[in-house]
Amino acid sequence: MDHQINHLDRQMRSLRKKFSTLWTRPIAWLVSGLFLFASLFALAACEPIPEPNQSSIGSTNRLKTVLSRGKLVCGVSGELPGFSFVNKEGKYSGLDVDVCKAIAAALFDNPEAVQFRNLNAKERFTALQSGEIDVLSRNTTWTLGRDTGSRLAFMPVVFYDGQGVMVRKDSNIKAIANLKDADICAQTGTTTEQNLADQMRKRNLAYKPVVYEDVNATFNAYQSGRCTAITADRSALVVRRTRLADPENHVVLDFVVSKEPLAPAVSDGDSRWADIVKWIIFAAIEAEDLDISSVNLADQQKSSNAETRRFLGIDGSLGKDMGISNDFTARVIKHVGNYAEIYDRNIGKDSPFKLPRGQNELWKNGGLMYSPPFR
Repeated sequence: MDHQINHLDRQMRSLRKKFSTLWTRPIAWLVSGLFLFASLFALAACEPIPEPNQSSIGSTNRLKTVLSRGKLVCGVSGELPGFSFVNKEGKYSGLDVDVCKAIAAALFDNPEAVQFRNLNAKERFTALQSGEIDVLSRNTTWTLGRDTGSRLAFMPVVFYDGQGVMVRKDSNIKAIANLKDADICAQTGTTTEQNLADQMRKRNLAYKPVVYEDVNATFNAYQSGRCTAITADRSALVVRRTRLADPENHVVLDFVVSKEPLAPAVSDGDSRWADIVKWIIFAAIEAEDLDISSVNLADQQKSSNAETRRFLGIDGSLGKDMGISNDFTARVIKHVGNYAEIYDRNIGKDSPFKLPRGQNELWKNGGLMYSPPFR
């Protein structure tokens, strides 16, 4: 490199001498300067180009990791009946759990190929960002800040919820205005804590927040009378109410504090893995839309309908193009069911909670559940 620069310097001196005899000195300096810049640029171009920082371009291959491991690692709560709960025998159940099982079914044709990881609200995002889990399926609200600032990629909403407030019937609290100066329990590290503060500030209502990291500690504090009211997602309040010592003495108030779209998430930066998880979830929703269930799957696989055959992977290459089994949708339906089956057995009509579908009905039934086309 040094001998090249010395050679360029000799050329410049020679050029300046020649140009000074032909043109004015300022023009000679301009031309020679341009010549030097172009030469140095050419030399720089000869230097080896550094390799890009692979960590900054999403080089991870989560699908390969999961397939090599032979099971999915899924982060859940484990403490919210109807969504994710583990019984004394160590068996997991719930809507969020079934999302994990659907992914395992699609990838391994085995809904039990899942290792569940119980996470509290505070540690759930760190576990996902660090790669300790493959998917977070833990009644988590999709927000802009979490989507961007926390480096998460949110999947389709699996439950449209809203934040509510539960009080004792004998408290005579009917509206949010009646919560002035009240002690209100909330779980820290969740959207509910901030939403409550925003709503009370908006109405200029003083109150005392009583917060806990653990969801059980939060509800135990309410049960013991440590606080007048408790706020959480309405679904969580309805479910937890059934587990109180005297459920009939508690009521979930009618007003809704906020929108709470609950969705699974994966770590940002691996679009292939995100696409796979996304379309597995959509498969359960679309299956209900097409009237395909675990009960009639065998008959539907004999259908001559082009849309049905493409969706079930009999024709086309939708699954293959993603790098997974072409019949991934059929696997989900066979082992876990369509969205209606998942909803009904965990929190709907076939469960102890009997939560109405409401916004979680299909779009054609007046709800918000909707899958893009499988084509």
